[in-house]
Amino acid sequence: MRAALVRLRRATGLPIAFGGLLHDAQRLRIAQLSGAQTSALHGLSICMGNGLGGKSMALSRPCAVTDYREARHISHEYDSAVSTEGLRSVLAVPVVVRRRVRGVLYGALRRPMPLGDRTFDAAVAAARDVEQALVVRDEVQGLLAIAREPVAGPGAWEEVREVHGELRALAPKVADPELRETLLAVCERLAEAGVRSDAPPGTGTRRPMQPVALAPRELDVLACVAAGATNVTTADRLGLRPETVKGYLRAAMRKLGAHTRLEAVVAARRAGLLP
Repeated sequence: MRAALVRLRRATGLPIAFGGLLHDAQRLRIAQLSGAQTSALHGLSICMGNGLGGKSMALSRPCAVTDYREARHISHEYDSAVSTEGLRSVLAVPVVVRRRVRGVLYGALRRPMPLGDRTFDAAVAAARDVEQALVVRDEVQGLLAIAREPVAGPGAWEEVREVHGELRALAPKVADPELRETLLAVCERLAEAGVRSDAPPGTGTRRPMQPVALAPRELDVLACVAAGATNVTTADRLGLRPETVKGYLRAAMRKLGAHTRLEAVVAARRAGLLP
């Protein structure tokens, strides 16, 4: 959200942009501001249908007013905060994920004048960026929940390996550094669990082979290959070209002393790099 607001201001020259996510089905809290001169808007709770943002939430489409204080087609519960910040011309764009409004981005001027198509297009693009980030976050959180479940039953490890590959593929797309570190930490735990699961009965945890240092992208590629993905599918998942995937795979095979894709996966599992 913060990065999207900064990009919106840079693209449009708007002096202020702000926004937030819904914390329940009917209410949004403004949590991020860029260019604000006061704290009047920070933490403001917006109800569905109220004000410009509430109208945008209810209609699930962008809305704008040329002069907020004189606008007749919105309610005016938030006039005090808007006036304190000195806002006049305001637009609001909903953040919609899977047909559900998840937040609203605002942009504003401190003088009453129409906002052009370029400004609207930039605001919609910023909202789309937030939507994509939320989609990735939702996928990551769903996969993390699966990864934390106990492993049991036939075929369970194949599911774990598939989840591991999907998490590795999503990691570079996660903008939130804390969430990305959590994701990669879970990937490491899954790989370690894979080593333990392969221990001979009665011997405890099997000690992995001599550590091999693979680059993050080499490990991402191997995780996809271990899940049965082709080079083309791997390239699509990781946002790479197939030729680049081949290069990473060759480098990983060389480091692991493997001659085939299968040998590379087996060697990576023995080294505790894959579950």
